[in-house]
Amino acid sequence: MKTDILAFGAHPDDVELGCGGTIAKMVSEGKKCVVVDLTRGELGTRGTDETRKTEAADAAKILGLSARENLGMKDGFLVNSEEYQMRIVKMIRKYRPEIVLANAIDDRHPDHAKGAKLVSDACFLSGLRKIETVLEGESQEVWRPKHVFHYIQWKNIQPEFVIDISEFLDKKIDACMAYKTQFYDPTSKEPETPITTKDFYESLTYRAQDLGRLSGVTYAEGFTSEKLISLKNFDGIVW
Repeated sequence: MKTDILAFGAHPDDVELGCGGTIAKMVSEGKKCVVVDLTRGELGTRGTDETRKTEAADAAKILGLSARENLGMKDGFLVNSEEYQMRIVKMIRKYRPEIVLANAIDDRHPDHAKGAKLVSDACFLSGLRKIETVLEGESQEVWRPKHVFHYIQWKNIQPEFVIDISEFLDKKIDACMAYKTQFYDPTSKEPETPITTKDFYESLTYRAQDLGRLSGVTYAEGFTSEKLISLKNFDGIVW
């Protein structure tokens, strides 16, 4: 499947929280978007890996994803190993994205920064012809994405650009809240965590609103880039 955007998350719900609005917007414009979760999120305080699997499928439907996969890496213990790199290389060569979105380069959860580096390295390796991969019995062709962008998560990293998601914030929040075991639920009897609070739920709006304020739109999501971005012209810039 030739894909426009391939988004990776260390855990199911990372993509929704970091760039769910952007994904929803791209899908609305006819782009093919796929999400690959590196782990099952089995160490999460609430829920189980099975509930996360169901919730991830529900969120995928809300966002309109073309596909979603899980690589089954070990939650809490991501390592930048050859084994894990090659699993990601196979996904990149399978979906052949123009753009890869990955975890924040620095964050509260150690798996996020580790996942960011792991995906970044795999994107480079995927373009090397002497690295041969086979998926489902067939040899894969090399592929290197044109861009690797990192979304922003817990920490307030200074974005290098933002995407206007003014018309898609509600869909982003709906996709996040598909993870019913993970986020704000005043009726839940399970232990509270930093992401289950009402403040965290409200931050989905006020953080997007603040980036929108700074960039002249209503709501926005921020990204960092691994390389300098050049514009063909000024079309597409919000004035």
